[in-house]
Amino acid sequence: MSDDMGATGSDDKNDQPAPSTRHRTRRGQSTGQSGAPAWMTGEIPAVGDDDASAEAEKPNVTPNVVKRVERPAAKAAEPVEAPEPVVDETPDPEPEPAPAAPVVSDEAAKQAEADAAAAVAALASDEPVDEPAAPATPAWHADHDDAEEAEKQAKKDDADAKKADKEDKKAAKKAAKAEKKAAAADADEMPGRGRGKKLVLVAAALVAVLVVGYGGLKVANRQGWLPASVSNLMKNKKDYSDTTGSEDVLVTIPANSSLTNMGAILEEAGVVGSTHAFILASDGTALSAGVYKLRKGISAKTAVKMMSGTEHRVGRLVVPEGVQLENKKGVDRKTTPGVFDLIADATSVELNGKKVGVTTEQLEQAAKTASADELGIPSWARDAVAKLPGDYRRIEGLIAPGTWEAVNPEASAQEILNQLISDSARRYESWGLTKAGNKTKLSLYEVLIAASINEREVRHPEDLPKVARVILNRLAKDQRLEMDSTTNYTAAETNIDVHGENYKADTKWNTYKIFGLPPTPIATVGEGALKAMLDPPPGNWLYFLTVDKDGKTLFSENFDEHVRKRQIACENKFLKTGC
Repeated sequence: MSDDMGATGSDDKNDQPAPSTRHRTRRGQSTGQSGAPAWMTGEIPAVGDDDASAEAEKPNVTPNVVKRVERPAAKAAEPVEAPEPVVDETPDPEPEPAPAAPVVSDEAAKQAEADAAAAVAALASDEPVDEPAAPATPAWHADHDDAEEAEKQAKKDDADAKKADKEDKKAAKKAAKAEKKAAAADADEMPGRGRGKKLVLVAAALVAVLVVGYGGLKVANRQGWLPASVSNLMKNKKDYSDTTGSEDVLVTIPANSSLTNMGAILEEAGVVGSTHAFILASDGTALSAGVYKLRKGISAKTAVKMMSGTEHRVGRLVVPEGVQLENKKGVDRKTTPGVFDLIADATSVELNGKKVGVTTEQLEQAAKTASADELGIPSWARDAVAKLPGDYRRIEGLIAPGTWEAVNPEASAQEILNQLISDSARRYESWGLTKAGNKTKLSLYEVLIAASINEREVRHPEDLPKVARVILNRLAKDQRLEMDSTTNYTAAETNIDVHGENYKADTKWNTYKIFGLPPTPIATVGEGALKAMLDPPPGNWLYFLTVDKDGKTLFSENFDEHVRKRQIACENKFLKTGC
Protein backbone atom coordinates (compact mmCIF):
# COMPACT_ATOMS: atom_id res chain seq x y z
CA MET A 1 0.00 0.00 0.00
CA SER A 2 1.34 3.49 -0.96
CA ASP A 3 1.50 6.33 1.61
CA ASP A 4 0.80 8.94 -1.12
CA MET A 5 -3.03 8.64 -1.30
CA GLY A 6 -4.04 12.35 -1.98
CA ALA A 7 -5.40 13.67 -5.37
CA THR A 8 -3.14 15.79 -7.59
CA GLY A 9 -5.84 17.86 -9.47
CA SER A 10 -6.06 21.69 -10.13
CA ASP A 11 -7.05 24.27 -7.47
CA ASP A 12 -9.87 25.53 -9.68
CA LYS A 13 -13.14 24.03 -8.64
CA ASN A 14 -14.49 24.49 -12.11
CA ASP A 15 -11.95 22.05 -13.41
CA GLN A 16 -13.42 19.19 -11.41
CA PRO A 17 -15.19 16.56 -13.46
CA ALA A 18 -18.91 16.17 -13.16
CA PRO A 19 -19.98 13.62 -10.59
CA SER A 20 -21.93 11.69 -13.19
CA THR A 21 -18.91 11.01 -15.36
CA ARG A 22 -16.45 8.11 -15.17
CA HIS A 23 -15.76 8.11 -11.44
CA ARG A 24 -18.71 7.96 -9.10
CA THR A 25 -18.62 9.06 -5.53
CA ARG A 26 -18.84 5.98 -3.35
CA ARG A 27 -20.85 5.98 -0.22
CA GLY A 28 -18.95 7.75 2.52
CA GLN A 29 -16.31 9.10 0.10
CA SER A 30 -15.20 12.74 0.58
CA THR A 31 -15.92 15.39 -2.06
CA GLY A 32 -13.23 17.74 -0.85
CA GLN A 33 -10.67 19.25 -3.24
CA SER A 34 -7.83 17.13 -1.98
CA GLY A 35 -9.79 13.95 -1.86
CA ALA A 36 -9.30 13.83 1.92
CA PRO A 37 -12.24 14.17 4.32
CA ALA A 38 -13.58 17.70 4.34
CA TRP A 39 -13.17 18.18 8.07
CA MET A 40 -9.45 17.40 7.71
CA THR A 41 -8.85 19.82 4.74
CA GLY A 42 -10.51 22.86 6.34
CA GLU A 43 -13.26 23.07 3.75
CA ILE A 44 -15.71 22.95 6.64
CA PRO A 45 -15.09 24.52 10.04
CA ALA A 46 -13.69 22.34 12.73
CA VAL A 47 -15.95 21.64 15.64
CA GLY A 48 -15.53 24.29 18.37
CA ASP A 49 -14.16 27.15 16.22
CA ASP A 50 -15.42 30.60 17.28
CA ASP A 51 -15.56 32.14 13.80
CA ALA A 52 -16.57 29.43 11.40
CA SER A 53 -17.22 31.76 8.50
CA ALA A 54 -13.86 33.46 8.87
CA GLU A 55 -12.11 30.18 8.91
CA ALA A 56 -14.03 29.11 5.83
CA GLU A 57 -12.49 32.00 3.86
CA LYS A 58 -8.95 31.03 4.79
CA PRO A 59 -7.03 29.14 2.15
CA ASN A 60 -6.50 25.45 2.65
CA VAL A 61 -3.00 25.29 4.09
CA THR A 62 -3.25 21.96 5.82
CA PRO A 63 -0.97 19.48 3.98
CA ASN A 64 -2.78 16.55 2.47
CA VAL A 65 -1.09 13.86 4.54
CA VAL A 66 -2.56 10.55 5.37
CA LYS A 67 -0.48 8.78 7.99
CA ARG A 68 -0.51 5.04 8.45
CA VAL A 69 -0.95 4.44 12.15
CA GLU A 70 -0.91 1.11 13.86
CA ARG A 71 -3.95 1.44 16.06
CA PRO A 72 -4.37 -0.55 19.25
CA ALA A 73 -7.45 -2.62 19.75
CA ALA A 74 -10.37 -0.52 20.96
CA LYS A 75 -10.97 -0.61 24.66
CA ALA A 76 -14.24 -1.93 25.86
CA ALA A 77 -16.70 0.75 26.93
CA GLU A 78 -17.54 1.15 30.56
CA PRO A 79 -20.56 -0.97 31.41
CA VAL A 80 -23.81 0.88 32.04
CA GLU A 81 -26.06 -0.30 34.75
CA ALA A 82 -29.26 -1.74 33.41
CA PRO A 83 -31.98 -4.00 34.58
CA GLU A 84 -30.74 -7.55 34.85
CA PRO A 85 -31.70 -9.32 31.64
CA VAL A 86 -33.34 -12.67 31.52
CA VAL A 87 -30.60 -15.19 30.84
CA ASP A 88 -31.25 -18.15 28.57
CA GLU A 89 -29.44 -21.05 30.24
CA THR A 90 -29.47 -23.11 27.08
CA PRO A 91 -25.79 -23.40 26.14
CA ASP A 92 -25.00 -21.68 22.87
CA PRO A 93 -23.12 -23.71 20.32
CA GLU A 94 -19.41 -23.10 20.45
CA PRO A 95 -18.50 -20.41 17.91
CA GLU A 96 -16.06 -21.13 15.14
CA PRO A 97 -12.56 -20.10 16.26
CA ALA A 98 -11.63 -16.72 14.79
CA PRO A 99 -8.43 -16.40 12.80
CA ALA A 100 -5.58 -15.44 15.01
CA ALA A 101 -4.86 -11.69 14.84
CA PRO A 102 -1.30 -10.56 14.33
CA VAL A 103 0.43 -10.16 17.64
CA VAL A 104 1.28 -6.51 18.39
CA SER A 105 3.79 -5.85 21.08
CA ASP A 106 2.86 -3.56 23.99
CA GLU A 107 5.55 -1.07 23.04
CA ALA A 108 4.27 -0.77 19.45
CA ALA A 109 0.68 -0.33 20.71
CA LYS A 110 1.67 2.50 23.05
CA GLN A 111 3.57 4.22 20.25
CA ALA A 112 0.60 3.97 17.89
CA GLU A 113 -1.75 5.41 20.52
CA ALA A 114 0.59 8.33 21.08
CA ASP A 115 0.81 8.99 17.34
CA ALA A 116 -2.99 8.99 16.98
CA ALA A 117 -3.42 11.47 19.82
CA ALA A 118 -0.83 13.77 18.27
CA ALA A 119 -2.57 13.64 14.89
CA VAL A 120 -5.96 14.60 16.40
CA ALA A 121 -4.37 17.47 18.31
CA ALA A 122 -2.68 18.71 15.16
CA LEU A 123 -5.93 18.71 13.21
CA ALA A 124 -7.70 20.64 15.99
CA SER A 125 -5.12 23.43 15.81
CA ASP A 126 -3.73 25.50 12.99
CA GLU A 127 -0.09 24.86 13.85
CA PRO A 128 1.68 22.16 11.87
CA VAL A 129 3.03 19.28 13.87
CA ASP A 130 6.02 17.18 12.95
CA GLU A 131 4.97 13.73 11.86
CA PRO A 132 6.26 11.07 14.28
CA ALA A 133 8.62 8.56 12.82
CA ALA A 134 7.09 5.17 12.01
CA PRO A 135 8.37 2.17 13.92
CA ALA A 136 11.51 0.72 12.37
CA THR A 137 9.79 -2.63 11.87
CA PRO A 138 5.97 -2.80 12.06
CA ALA A 139 4.55 -5.63 14.14
CA TRP A 140 3.03 -7.31 11.10
CA HIS A 141 6.43 -7.26 9.41
CA ALA A 142 8.13 -8.71 12.48
CA ASP A 143 5.61 -11.56 12.44
CA HIS A 144 6.44 -12.17 8.79
CA ASP A 145 10.15 -12.27 9.59
CA ASP A 146 9.54 -14.72 12.41
CA ALA A 147 7.56 -16.93 10.06
CA GLU A 148 10.35 -16.84 7.48
CA GLU A 149 12.93 -17.65 10.16
CA ALA A 150 10.78 -20.54 11.44
CA GLU A 151 10.42 -21.85 7.89
CA LYS A 152 14.18 -21.67 7.33
CA GLN A 153 14.81 -23.48 10.63
CA ALA A 154 12.26 -26.15 9.72
CA LYS A 155 14.01 -26.73 6.38
CA LYS A 156 17.37 -26.95 8.15
CA ASP A 157 15.98 -29.40 10.74
CA ASP A 158 14.50 -31.50 7.95
CA ALA A 159 17.85 -31.60 6.12
CA ASP A 160 19.66 -32.53 9.35
CA ALA A 161 17.13 -35.31 10.01
CA LYS A 162 17.57 -36.70 6.50
CA LYS A 163 21.33 -36.62 6.90
CA ALA A 164 21.16 -38.37 10.30
CA ASP A 165 18.77 -40.97 8.90
CA LYS A 166 21.18 -41.62 6.05
CA GLU A 167 24.07 -42.06 8.48
CA ASP A 168 21.94 -44.35 10.69
CA LYS A 169 21.04 -46.54 7.71
CA LYS A 170 24.68 -46.74 6.72
CA ALA A 171 25.65 -47.78 10.28
CA ALA A 172 22.82 -50.31 10.36
CA LYS A 173 24.00 -51.91 7.12
CA LYS A 174 27.51 -52.17 8.52
CA ALA A 175 26.24 -53.74 11.78
CA ALA A 176 24.04 -56.15 9.83
CA LYS A 177 26.98 -57.17 7.65
CA ALA A 178 29.12 -57.84 10.75
CA GLU A 179 26.34 -59.88 12.37
CA LYS A 180 25.88 -61.88 9.16
CA LYS A 181 29.59 -62.67 9.17
CA ALA A 182 29.38 -63.75 12.83
CA ALA A 183 26.36 -65.95 12.09
CA ALA A 184 28.27 -67.63 9.23
CA ALA A 185 31.17 -68.39 11.55
CA ASP A 186 28.83 -69.65 14.26
CA ALA A 187 27.24 -72.08 11.82
CA ASP A 188 30.40 -74.25 11.93
CA GLU A 189 30.44 -74.32 15.73
CA MET A 190 26.92 -74.48 17.03
CA PRO A 191 24.63 -77.54 17.16
CA GLY A 192 21.88 -77.72 14.54
CA ARG A 193 19.00 -76.59 16.67
CA GLY A 194 20.93 -73.74 18.27
CA ARG A 195 22.23 -72.61 14.88
CA GLY A 196 18.75 -72.62 13.37
CA LYS A 197 17.30 -70.64 16.23
CA LYS A 198 20.10 -68.09 16.05
CA LEU A 199 19.68 -67.66 12.29
CA VAL A 200 15.96 -67.03 12.77
CA LEU A 201 16.68 -64.32 15.34
CA VAL A 202 19.33 -62.70 13.16
CA ALA A 203 16.99 -62.81 10.16
CA ALA A 204 14.28 -61.11 12.22
CA ALA A 205 16.72 -58.36 13.22
CA LEU A 206 17.74 -57.80 9.60
CA VAL A 207 14.10 -57.56 8.54
CA ALA A 208 13.59 -54.95 11.25
CA VAL A 209 16.45 -52.92 9.81
CA LEU A 210 15.03 -53.09 6.28
CA VAL A 211 11.48 -52.24 7.29
CA VAL A 212 11.85 -49.51 9.87
CA GLY A 213 15.44 -48.43 9.39
CA TYR A 214 18.10 -48.02 12.02
CA GLY A 215 15.93 -45.65 14.04
CA GLY A 216 13.36 -48.42 14.43
CA LEU A 217 16.13 -50.81 15.38
CA LYS A 218 17.13 -48.48 18.19
CA VAL A 219 13.56 -48.46 19.47
CA ALA A 220 13.40 -52.26 19.26
CA ASN A 221 16.65 -52.48 21.20
CA ARG A 222 15.37 -50.18 23.94
CA GLN A 223 12.23 -52.28 24.22
CA GLY A 224 14.26 -55.51 24.52
CA TRP A 225 12.80 -56.99 21.33
CA LEU A 226 16.14 -57.84 19.73
CA PRO A 227 18.28 -60.96 20.35
CA ALA A 228 21.24 -60.45 22.65
CA SER A 229 23.70 -60.86 19.77
CA VAL A 230 22.24 -57.88 17.86
CA SER A 231 21.71 -55.87 21.03
CA ASN A 232 25.36 -56.28 22.03
CA LEU A 233 26.48 -55.03 18.64
CA MET A 234 24.53 -51.80 19.19
CA LYS A 235 25.98 -51.03 22.60
CA ASN A 236 29.39 -49.76 21.53
CA LYS A 237 32.04 -50.17 18.88
CA LYS A 238 35.09 -49.18 20.91
CA ASP A 239 38.42 -50.86 20.24
CA TYR A 240 41.64 -50.50 22.20
CA SER A 241 44.89 -49.79 20.36
CA ASP A 242 47.24 -51.32 22.95
CA THR A 243 48.91 -54.67 22.17
CA THR A 244 50.40 -55.28 25.63
CA GLY A 245 47.52 -54.49 27.98
CA SER A 246 47.53 -53.53 31.63
CA GLU A 247 47.29 -56.82 33.57
CA ASP A 248 46.81 -60.59 33.27
CA VAL A 249 43.32 -62.02 33.40
CA LEU A 250 41.83 -65.50 32.96
CA VAL A 251 38.87 -65.75 30.62
CA THR A 252 36.71 -68.86 30.26
CA ILE A 253 34.96 -69.49 26.94
CA PRO A 254 32.27 -72.20 27.33
CA ALA A 255 31.80 -74.97 24.78
CA ASN A 256 29.68 -74.14 21.70
CA SER A 257 30.15 -70.40 22.20
CA SER A 258 29.51 -68.26 19.14
CA LEU A 259 31.79 -65.38 18.16
CA THR A 260 29.23 -62.99 19.59
CA ASN A 261 29.24 -64.86 22.90
CA MET A 262 33.02 -64.85 22.96
CA GLY A 263 33.14 -61.13 22.27
CA ALA A 264 30.62 -60.38 25.02
CA ILE A 265 32.67 -62.41 27.54
CA LEU A 266 35.90 -60.68 26.54
CA GLU A 267 34.25 -57.26 26.69
CA GLU A 268 32.88 -57.93 30.17
CA ALA A 269 36.33 -59.11 31.34
CA GLY A 270 37.86 -55.87 30.10
CA VAL A 271 40.05 -57.59 27.50
CA VAL A 272 38.56 -55.91 24.39
CA GLY A 273 36.73 -52.64 23.96
CA SER A 274 33.58 -54.12 22.44
CA THR A 275 31.96 -57.23 21.03
CA HIS A 276 31.62 -55.44 17.71
CA ALA A 277 35.39 -54.86 17.45
CA PHE A 278 36.14 -58.50 18.34
CA ILE A 279 33.79 -59.89 15.67
CA LEU A 280 35.31 -57.67 13.00
CA ALA A 281 38.86 -58.59 14.06
CA SER A 282 38.11 -62.34 14.04
CA ASP A 283 37.37 -62.23 10.29
CA GLY A 284 36.51 -65.93 10.10
CA THR A 285 39.37 -67.13 12.35
CA ALA A 286 38.55 -70.48 14.01
CA LEU A 287 38.58 -70.01 17.79
CA SER A 288 38.07 -72.71 20.42
CA ALA A 289 36.37 -72.84 23.78
CA GLY A 290 38.56 -72.99 26.85
CA VAL A 291 40.38 -70.94 29.45
CA TYR A 292 42.79 -68.30 28.17
CA LYS A 293 45.39 -66.20 29.89
CA LEU A 294 44.94 -62.81 28.27
CA ARG A 295 45.63 -59.16 29.01
CA LYS A 296 43.18 -56.40 29.88
CA GLY A 297 42.78 -53.44 27.52
CA ILE A 298 44.25 -54.98 24.35
CA SER A 299 43.10 -54.48 20.79
CA ALA A 300 40.58 -56.93 19.39
CA LYS A 301 43.13 -58.02 16.78
CA THR A 302 45.65 -58.85 19.51
CA ALA A 303 43.04 -60.84 21.44
CA VAL A 304 42.17 -62.91 18.36
CA LYS A 305 45.86 -63.63 17.77
CA MET A 306 46.40 -64.75 21.37
CA MET A 307 43.39 -67.06 21.21
CA SER A 308 44.37 -68.61 17.87
CA GLY A 309 47.11 -70.90 19.22
CA THR A 310 47.79 -72.96 22.34
CA GLU A 311 50.40 -70.69 23.90
CA HIS A 312 47.83 -68.81 25.97
CA ARG A 313 45.56 -71.78 26.69
CA VAL A 314 45.38 -72.93 30.30
CA GLY A 315 43.07 -75.31 32.11
CA ARG A 316 42.95 -77.80 29.21
CA LEU A 317 43.01 -81.28 30.71
CA VAL A 318 43.51 -84.48 28.69
CA VAL A 319 43.08 -87.74 30.58
CA PRO A 320 44.22 -90.87 28.72
CA GLU A 321 42.59 -94.29 29.01
CA GLY A 322 44.03 -96.71 31.58
CA VAL A 323 45.89 -94.24 33.85
CA GLN A 324 45.65 -94.18 37.65
CA LEU A 325 45.14 -91.29 40.03
CA GLU A 326 48.82 -91.35 41.07
CA ASN A 327 51.93 -91.41 38.91
CA LYS A 328 53.23 -94.86 38.00
CA LYS A 329 56.80 -95.89 37.18
CA GLY A 330 57.43 -98.80 34.84
CA VAL A 331 60.27 -101.30 34.50
CA ASP A 332 61.57 -99.11 31.68
CA ARG A 333 62.11 -96.34 34.28
CA LYS A 334 59.56 -94.15 32.56
CA THR A 335 56.86 -92.51 34.67
CA THR A 336 53.28 -92.33 33.52
CA PRO A 337 51.63 -89.17 34.94
CA GLY A 338 48.55 -89.85 37.06
CA VAL A 339 45.26 -87.97 36.95
CA PHE A 340 46.21 -85.76 39.90
CA ASP A 341 49.45 -84.62 38.25
CA LEU A 342 47.66 -84.01 34.96
CA ILE A 343 45.16 -81.73 36.72
CA ALA A 344 47.93 -79.87 38.56
CA ASP A 345 49.82 -79.24 35.31
CA ALA A 346 46.69 -78.09 33.47
CA THR A 347 45.78 -75.52 36.12
CA SER A 348 49.25 -74.18 36.85
CA VAL A 349 49.59 -70.61 35.58
CA GLU A 350 51.22 -67.37 36.69
CA LEU A 351 48.99 -64.30 36.91
CA ASN A 352 50.58 -60.90 37.49
CA GLY A 353 53.60 -62.48 39.19
CA LYS A 354 51.57 -64.87 41.34
CA LYS A 355 51.27 -68.61 40.71
CA VAL A 356 47.75 -70.06 40.77
CA GLY A 357 46.42 -73.57 40.32
CA VAL A 358 46.02 -76.68 42.48
CA THR A 359 48.70 -79.11 43.58
CA THR A 360 48.73 -82.91 43.61
CA GLU A 361 48.74 -82.84 47.41
CA GLN A 362 45.66 -80.61 47.53
CA LEU A 363 43.82 -82.96 45.18
CA GLU A 364 44.74 -86.03 47.23
CA GLN A 365 43.59 -84.32 50.43
CA ALA A 366 40.25 -83.32 48.91
CA ALA A 367 39.73 -86.88 47.60
CA LYS A 368 40.34 -88.24 51.09
CA THR A 369 38.22 -85.87 53.16
CA ALA A 370 35.48 -84.23 51.08
CA SER A 371 31.96 -85.62 51.29
CA ALA A 372 30.24 -87.49 48.48
CA ASP A 373 28.08 -84.41 47.79
CA GLU A 374 31.10 -82.12 47.72
CA LEU A 375 32.87 -84.44 45.28
CA GLY A 376 29.85 -85.02 43.03
CA ILE A 377 29.88 -88.82 43.50
CA PRO A 378 27.09 -90.47 41.43
CA SER A 379 24.41 -92.38 43.35
CA TRP A 380 25.46 -95.77 41.96
CA ALA A 381 28.99 -95.39 43.46
CA ARG A 382 28.26 -93.85 46.87
CA ASP A 383 28.03 -97.06 48.91
CA ALA A 384 31.42 -98.26 47.67
CA VAL A 385 33.05 -94.85 48.21
CA ALA A 386 31.74 -94.75 51.79
CA LYS A 387 33.61 -98.00 52.57
CA LEU A 388 37.02 -96.34 52.04
CA PRO A 389 37.02 -93.21 54.25
CA GLY A 390 40.28 -91.30 54.31
CA ASP A 391 41.66 -93.07 51.21
CA TYR A 392 42.02 -91.02 48.01
CA ARG A 393 41.68 -94.27 45.98
CA ARG A 394 37.97 -94.24 46.73
CA ILE A 395 37.49 -91.96 43.71
CA GLU A 396 39.68 -94.09 41.40
CA GLY A 397 38.00 -94.69 38.04
CA LEU A 398 35.28 -92.10 38.69
CA ILE A 399 37.15 -89.64 36.47
CA ALA A 400 36.72 -90.84 32.90
CA PRO A 401 39.29 -90.48 30.14
CA GLY A 402 38.75 -87.61 27.72
CA THR A 403 39.35 -83.90 27.29
CA TRP A 404 38.18 -81.01 29.44
CA GLU A 405 38.65 -77.70 27.70
CA ALA A 406 37.97 -75.39 30.62
CA VAL A 407 39.19 -76.43 34.05
CA ASN A 408 39.33 -73.23 36.07
CA PRO A 409 42.83 -72.71 37.58
CA GLU A 410 41.37 -70.40 40.20
CA ALA A 411 38.95 -73.04 41.51
CA SER A 412 39.65 -75.11 44.62
CA ALA A 413 40.75 -78.76 44.46
CA GLN A 414 37.34 -79.86 45.72
CA GLU A 415 35.53 -77.81 43.08
CA ILE A 416 37.72 -79.19 40.30
CA LEU A 417 37.17 -82.80 41.40
CA ASN A 418 33.43 -82.19 41.61
CA GLN A 419 33.41 -80.87 38.03
CA LEU A 420 35.44 -83.82 36.67
CA ILE A 421 33.52 -86.55 38.54
CA SER A 422 30.11 -85.08 37.68
CA ASP A 423 31.03 -84.76 34.00
CA SER A 424 32.49 -88.28 33.98
CA ALA A 425 29.33 -89.79 35.42
CA ARG A 426 27.35 -88.27 32.56
CA ARG A 427 29.96 -89.54 30.12
CA TYR A 428 29.75 -93.11 31.48
CA GLU A 429 25.98 -92.95 31.30
CA SER A 430 26.15 -91.80 27.68
CA TRP A 431 28.28 -94.87 26.95
CA GLY A 432 25.50 -97.09 28.24
CA LEU A 433 26.47 -97.82 31.85
CA THR A 434 23.06 -97.04 33.32
CA LYS A 435 20.94 -98.37 30.46
CA ALA A 436 18.95 -101.55 30.66
CA GLY A 437 20.49 -104.63 29.02
CA ASN A 438 23.40 -105.25 31.38
CA LYS A 439 24.35 -108.88 30.68
CA THR A 440 26.97 -109.16 33.40
CA LYS A 441 24.74 -109.64 36.47
CA LEU A 442 27.04 -107.09 38.16
CA SER A 443 26.13 -103.77 39.78
CA LEU A 444 26.95 -100.62 37.87
CA TYR A 445 29.95 -99.90 40.06
CA GLU A 446 31.17 -103.51 39.69
CA VAL A 447 30.87 -103.21 35.92
CA LEU A 448 33.16 -100.18 36.11
CA ILE A 449 35.68 -102.13 38.23
CA ALA A 450 35.70 -105.08 35.81
CA ALA A 451 35.98 -102.75 32.84
CA SER A 452 39.02 -101.05 34.41
CA ILE A 453 40.78 -104.44 34.63
CA ASN A 454 39.86 -105.08 31.01
CA GLU A 455 41.32 -101.66 30.10
CA ARG A 456 44.65 -102.37 31.78
CA GLU A 457 45.07 -105.94 30.47
CA VAL A 458 44.53 -105.36 26.75
CA ARG A 459 46.64 -103.53 24.20
CA HIS A 460 44.47 -104.05 21.12
CA PRO A 461 40.80 -103.01 21.16
CA GLU A 462 39.67 -106.16 19.29
CA ASP A 463 40.71 -108.25 22.33
CA LEU A 464 38.53 -106.33 24.79
CA PRO A 465 35.32 -108.39 24.35
CA LYS A 466 37.08 -111.74 24.88
CA VAL A 467 38.94 -110.52 27.98
CA ALA A 468 35.62 -109.26 29.35
CA ARG A 469 34.24 -112.79 28.86
CA VAL A 470 37.23 -114.32 30.71
CA ILE A 471 36.62 -112.03 33.70
CA LEU A 472 32.93 -112.93 33.86
CA ASN A 473 33.61 -116.65 33.44
CA ARG A 474 36.06 -116.67 36.35
CA LEU A 475 33.71 -114.71 38.58
CA ALA A 476 30.92 -117.15 37.71
CA LYS A 477 33.15 -120.11 38.71
CA ASP A 478 34.31 -118.30 41.89
CA GLN A 479 37.85 -118.55 40.60
CA ARG A 480 40.47 -115.96 41.51
CA LEU A 481 40.98 -113.46 38.74
CA GLU A 482 44.78 -113.50 39.18
CA MET A 483 45.26 -110.50 36.94
CA ASP A 484 48.72 -108.90 36.79
CA SER A 485 47.11 -105.47 36.37
CA THR A 486 45.52 -105.64 39.82
CA THR A 487 48.83 -106.57 41.42
CA ASN A 488 50.59 -103.73 39.67
CA TYR A 489 47.99 -101.27 40.92
CA THR A 490 49.63 -100.95 44.34
CA ALA A 491 53.15 -101.95 43.30
CA ALA A 492 55.91 -99.37 43.36
CA GLU A 493 56.82 -100.38 39.83
CA THR A 494 54.58 -101.89 37.18
CA ASN A 495 55.71 -105.01 35.37
CA ILE A 496 53.77 -107.24 33.03
CA ASP A 497 55.95 -110.15 34.15
CA VAL A 498 54.72 -110.20 37.74
CA HIS A 499 56.97 -112.09 40.09
CA GLY A 500 58.39 -112.23 43.62
CA GLU A 501 56.81 -110.13 46.35
CA ASN A 502 54.18 -108.69 44.02
CA TYR A 503 52.42 -112.03 43.95
CA LYS A 504 52.28 -112.02 47.74
CA ALA A 505 51.34 -108.35 48.33
CA ASP A 506 48.64 -108.29 50.97
CA THR A 507 46.38 -105.63 49.58
CA LYS A 508 42.68 -105.38 48.76
CA TRP A 509 43.59 -105.04 45.08
CA ASN A 510 45.82 -108.11 44.68
CA THR A 511 43.58 -110.64 42.90
CA TYR A 512 46.22 -113.31 43.40
CA LYS A 513 45.22 -113.13 47.06
CA ILE A 514 41.51 -112.20 47.06
CA PHE A 515 38.43 -113.66 45.42
CA GLY A 516 36.19 -111.53 43.32
CA LEU A 517 36.71 -107.98 42.26
CA PRO A 518 38.92 -105.39 44.02
CA PRO A 519 37.14 -102.65 46.02
CA THR A 520 37.65 -99.94 43.37
CA PRO A 521 38.49 -99.61 39.71
CA ILE A 522 42.24 -99.66 39.03
CA ALA A 523 42.36 -97.07 36.20
CA THR A 524 40.35 -94.80 33.98
CA VAL A 525 37.87 -96.70 31.81
CA GLY A 526 37.47 -95.97 28.11
CA GLU A 527 34.31 -96.37 26.08
CA GLY A 528 35.50 -99.53 24.31
CA ALA A 529 36.38 -101.36 27.52
CA LEU A 530 33.07 -100.39 29.16
CA LYS A 531 30.89 -101.45 26.23
CA ALA A 532 32.77 -104.75 25.89
CA MET A 533 32.14 -105.41 29.58
CA LEU A 534 28.43 -104.62 29.29
CA ASP A 535 27.90 -106.89 26.31
CA PRO A 536 30.65 -109.55 26.05
CA PRO A 537 30.51 -112.30 23.40
CA PRO A 538 29.69 -115.89 24.38
CA GLY A 539 32.69 -118.17 25.04
CA ASN A 540 34.33 -120.58 27.48
CA TRP A 541 37.66 -118.85 27.80
CA LEU A 542 39.22 -118.80 31.25
CA TYR A 543 42.79 -117.70 30.43
CA PHE A 544 44.54 -115.24 28.17
CA LEU A 545 48.18 -114.29 27.69
CA THR A 546 50.14 -111.61 25.81
CA VAL A 547 53.04 -113.38 24.08
CA ASP A 548 55.10 -110.60 22.43
CA LYS A 549 55.97 -106.92 22.48
CA ASP A 550 53.42 -106.21 19.78
CA GLY A 551 50.65 -107.14 22.20
CA LYS A 552 49.49 -110.37 20.55
CA THR A 553 47.08 -112.10 22.97
CA LEU A 554 46.14 -115.78 23.02
CA PHE A 555 43.06 -117.24 24.77
CA SER A 556 42.58 -120.67 26.36
CA GLU A 557 39.65 -122.60 27.83
CA ASN A 558 41.75 -124.64 30.31
CA PHE A 559 44.96 -124.39 32.25
CA ASP A 560 46.98 -126.94 30.25
CA GLU A 561 46.34 -125.11 27.04
CA HIS A 562 47.30 -121.90 28.80
CA VAL A 563 50.66 -123.36 29.93
CA ARG A 564 51.51 -124.41 26.37
CA LYS A 565 50.79 -120.95 25.05
CA ARG A 566 52.83 -119.41 27.82
CA GLN A 567 55.83 -121.20 26.40
CA ILE A 568 55.42 -119.10 23.25
CA ALA A 569 55.91 -115.97 25.36
CA CYS A 570 59.03 -117.49 26.89
CA GLU A 571 60.43 -118.32 23.45
CA ASN A 572 59.80 -114.73 22.37
CA LYS A 573 61.71 -113.63 25.50
CA PHE A 574 58.70 -111.58 26.44
CA LEU A 575 58.34 -113.47 29.75
CA LYS A 576 60.98 -114.90 32.05
CA THR A 577 58.97 -116.06 35.06
CA GLY A 578 57.95 -119.72 34.85
CA CYS A 579 59.93 -120.36 31.65
